[in-house]
Amino acid sequence: MIGNEAARDSGEAGNNLTEKDDVKSGAAKLVDAAIVGCLFVFVVFAPHSIAFTQGAWLLGTALWLVRFLFRPRPRLFRTPVDYLLLGFFILSGVSAFLSYEPTVSIGKLRAASLFTIIYLFAENVPSLRVARLLAITLICSCVFSVFYTGGERIIGRGVKVFGVSEQSPLYKVGVRDGDTLLTLDGTKLRDPQDLVDGLSRAENQPATIAGYRHELLPTFKVPRGSLLSGSTALEQLGVQSWSSGRDWRASGLYGQFVTYAEVLQLVIALALGLFVSLPLKRSWAGILLLVALAGFSFALLLTFTRAAWLGSFVSSLIVLILTIRRRTMLVMGLLAIPVILAGLFMLQQKRQVGFLDQKDDSTVWRTKVWREGARLLVSKPRHLLVGIGMDSIKKRWRQWGMFDGGRIPWGHMHSNLLQIALERGLPALLLWLGFLFVYARTLWRSVRSRTKRHWVERGILLGALGGLAGFLSSGLVHYNWGDSEVVMVFYLVMGLALVVARPSEGSASS
Repeated sequence: MIGNEAARDSGEAGNNLTEKDDVKSGAAKLVDAAIVGCLFVFVVFAPHSIAFTQGAWLLGTALWLVRFLFRPRPRLFRTPVDYLLLGFFILSGVSAFLSYEPTVSIGKLRAASLFTIIYLFAENVPSLRVARLLAITLICSCVFSVFYTGGERIIGRGVKVFGVSEQSPLYKVGVRDGDTLLTLDGTKLRDPQDLVDGLSRAENQPATIAGYRHELLPTFKVPRGSLLSGSTALEQLGVQSWSSGRDWRASGLYGQFVTYAEVLQLVIALALGLFVSLPLKRSWAGILLLVALAGFSFALLLTFTRAAWLGSFVSSLIVLILTIRRRTMLVMGLLAIPVILAGLFMLQQKRQVGFLDQKDDSTVWRTKVWREGARLLVSKPRHLLVGIGMDSIKKRWRQWGMFDGGRIPWGHMHSNLLQIALERGLPALLLWLGFLFVYARTLWRSVRSRTKRHWVERGILLGALGGLAGFLSSGLVHYNWGDSEVVMVFYLVMGLALVVARPSEGSASS
């Protein structure tokens, strides 16, 4: 079990957490190296691509199983969350098999099995030096997404149209002033001529144009051959002027702004944990971490996602309270005020809502969904015991009278607590809460212990604790537990934190 009873010199790169290299066969060393390679691939792509990240997870897990064929067998380390996490997964499986839609729910068990990412890292990181490199690699990789976000904002994308006449073929299918047209039949649009070329093709099927309009992503079906007469592309489209679109919510390479915001929140917590743990902040490492934090914060602001903003604030507050003096805390709080005011101003300009706005549509329909979900949860004893089954609501929401009859966005409950209770039952929710409580207690004890650690290792523990607090905070109004991209980064950080918190010797069981 994880504990603080063993002190260690964590600065030694050769402090292996598995068996000694000199007794391994060549095949065992090769497989071990391949597993570590998968860990780095996972970390590099986690802030960008679910496909590559899950590919690295599956390959790394398969190699880990293959590794047990070679002697000496890998050592297995127990963690405080083992039984609770396994129990939660078992109850998720029971709920899936007893679901109203078992085929759908059983298919969701693959997403539920992502928890094995924790063990892929916790059991296969060969040294604390590698754990430190993995944490730094995650931050460096996420910096790339910030450059991408900034570059995309500068260059713009799509064709934003102004002065759309009523005779325009675009107006007749619903396009209005200020709409940004992003793609035509799946091909990105760069200028009005691309639109004209696509609408001039001799095809029977109408052109499908994907657009952006104040948080909505409308799709327009435009008949081909319906262009107006004119000598320029704008005249043929019936549009007075255009520009590149720059008013969408930042989504990184994910293509989804909430996902990007939740991942940024976790990475910000980790980067802040490293920065406050750095002994010499007036150093190149300190400068680079500050620049990274500024970039991450800027990108998070551009997502205009209030729950993730709140989560990041909570996580940062936790990290700072645990590490700095009151006077420094006061100074940093004063410095944060302009940033907070700027964020609120940007939110008002972009989304025309306040931070806590009862008139905001998303607040209104969240409240309705919560009431409907709570009503469905208590409607039958089986719902309280085993839930309705993962994703079964997507098939039966009409039957259950959910989502205001389809008049509001449908899909999930927009809350981790309600979603888990409704889909998997109250016992599963209690195990989930217990698992996170034990994890938080482990991090707290490790952070507060007097064990001598490398500053990056202490930063990992602080970042993991802050990230957990932020994740839970935003999860009150988001179902971020059901977002695979987000939860994979969460599990990654958890795995690294468990490696750092574990004593180097004396706690392994074969």
